[in-house]
Amino acid sequence: MTTPTWDEPGGPMTGDEFRIATSAIMANIEQVIEGKSATVRLALAVLLAEGHLLIEDVPGVGKTKLAKALARSIDCSVRRIQFTPDLLPSDVTGVSVYNQETRDFEFKPGAVFANLVVGDEINRASPKTQSALLECMEERQVTVDGTTYELQAPFMVIATQNPIEMEGTYPLPEAQRDRFTARIAMGYPDPRAELAMLNGHGAHDPLMDLRSVTDAATVRRLIQAARDVHAAEAVQQYAIALVTATREAPEIRLGASPRCTLQLIRTAKAVAALEGRDYVLPDDLQTLAVPVLAHRIIPTADAQLNRRTTDAIVSEIVHRLPLPHERSRSPYDTRPSSNGGTQYEPRGR
Repeated sequence: MTTPTWDEPGGPMTGDEFRIATSAIMANIEQVIEGKSATVRLALAVLLAEGHLLIEDVPGVGKTKLAKALARSIDCSVRRIQFTPDLLPSDVTGVSVYNQETRDFEFKPGAVFANLVVGDEINRASPKTQSALLECMEERQVTVDGTTYELQAPFMVIATQNPIEMEGTYPLPEAQRDRFTARIAMGYPDPRAELAMLNGHGAHDPLMDLRSVTDAATVRRLIQAARDVHAAEAVQQYAIALVTATREAPEIRLGASPRCTLQLIRTAKAVAALEGRDYVLPDDLQTLAVPVLAHRIIPTADAQLNRRTTDAIVSEIVHRLPLPHERSRSPYDTRPSSNGGTQYEPRGR
């Protein structure tokens, strides 16, 4: 059997190829999203971690535009779902329709049969419709009338919701939130970025001119490259300690699940790859703790009365939890260490 080359789908990817491809995607998105490089980077990391992204913020800050820009940057199938109270589960997953000519039922795929699914205002749909996404987000498949249909890879759900306007909305259940790898907030742009937005978006929407800079096959190779990043046992133990602390904190009624630990490591690998490293640092886990953990936990009634946010609780856990003193390097990292051995010194807090 011949070894696949780098040019073939699924072949190994060099560091330069990875950097060029990911930089092109981020630069393409930043033509539309001004002054949000960290947010764009995290969204791309979630894609490479084979996860799903929940964008939660006030109206008008570019939630849907970020989702659309990421989708248009990749030459693959994209479907958008506008979640409304009258949306049915079959609109999402598909439905079996009786064909008069063949006298048999035919499956008509729903909007979820795409590489990137953009769900706008996901909390406006009923819980019954929201639950239609549970199987496809976790298992990459859809079961309709007893028949299971596989979804194409890559597959990512990018959902938006408005946390301020509660009228006519249905809060996402815990099982739904736990399937989102990360939750991010766009935030307001700084004055310079807002001025650039006025000049660039005032007369024409740059999203209309956005063209894809890569394809689904390349994204699959990027995902494989992120998978191959090394996470030392000390780093894995630190990830477990972070998640376990959410289960034991007195301010938290429901802590993070084991699925969260897995997705925390996967996303940290993607972040490390985007930074040009072949190994994960505990600092990567610290950076990702709030976006990956905060939306999965439920604070106690006392914490809610004291207006304690889950972001603040997770930040305090990260601050008080000690960092591992020894961090094993990747066996593929040939750079000399500061102490002459196979360990490297921890970075400052």
